Amino acid sequence: MQFFAEIGGIFILLMKILKNTPQIFRTKKQLINQMDHIGVGSIPLVFIIALFTGAVAAWQAAYQLKGLAPLSFLGTATSRAIITELGPVLTAIVIAGRIGASIAAEIGSMKVTDQINALLTMAIDPVRYLALPRFYASIIMIPILVIFADIIAIFGAYFISNYFLSVSADVFFDSVKRTFLMKDLFFGIIKGFFFGGITALVGTFLGFQTSGGAEGVGKSTIKAFVLISATILIFDYIFWMFIN
Repeated sequence: MQFFAEIGGIFILLMKILKNTPQIFRTKKQLINQMDHIGVGSIPLVFIIALFTGAVAAWQAAYQLKGLAPLSFLGTATSRAIITELGPVLTAIVIAGRIGASIAAEIGSMKVTDQINALLTMAIDPVRYLALPRFYASIIMIPILVIFADIIAIFGAYFISNYFLSVSADVFFDSVKRTFLMKDLFFGIIKGFFFGGITALVGTFLGFQTSGGAEGVGKSTIKAFVLISATILIFDYIFWMFIN
C-alpha cells in the first residue's frame, strides 16, 4: 500500500508541476541556477564516466568480434551501443547519484527545519518555488549531457581502437558513419528527457516527504538514489520493449 501511495504521490506532484508551468518565468533565477548546478556542474563527472565507458565498450566489442568479424566493424559496434543505451542510461544513473540525491537532501533539510512551512506562511507555493525549476532544469540539461556523453564515449572508443587495436581513424569513423541513424540519436535524447523528469520528480517528492530530522534526511537521500536508479532501468526496458 505504501508503494502505491508513493506512486500516486509522485503523479500528483507531476500534475501540480504541470499546472504551475505557466509561472515558470517567475522562478527564472532558480531555473538558471538549477540548470547550472545540474548541467554545468555535472560535466567533469559525466566526462570521466563517458570516456571510460567508451574505452570499455571498445575492448568488449573487440572481444566479441574476435574470430567473427573484422575489427573494421568496431566503430559500428561501439557507436550504436553508446548512442542508444550506454550514453543515456549511465549518464542518467550518474545524475541520479549526484542530482537526485542532492534534490532530496536539499528539500528534505528544508522540510525538517520548517523552511517549507515558512514559504507557505509567506504565500509562496513550494511546488512552484522548489519543484518547478528543478523539474524543468533536469529535462532541459540531462538530454544535453547525454549528447555530450555520447561524443566523449565515442572518442574514448576511438582512442582504444586506434592506439591499442590498430584500427585507423578513417576506418573507425567510416564504420560509424555507415550505420549512424538519426533515429538512434533521437531515441537516446528522448530517453534522457524522460530520465531527467524521473530524477527531479522522485528526488523532489522524497524531499517533501522527509521527516525525522537529520536521520530522515539521510534516509531520503539514500532512498532517492536507489529508487531513481531502479526506475531508470525499468523505463529503459519499457522503451526497448515498445521500440522493438
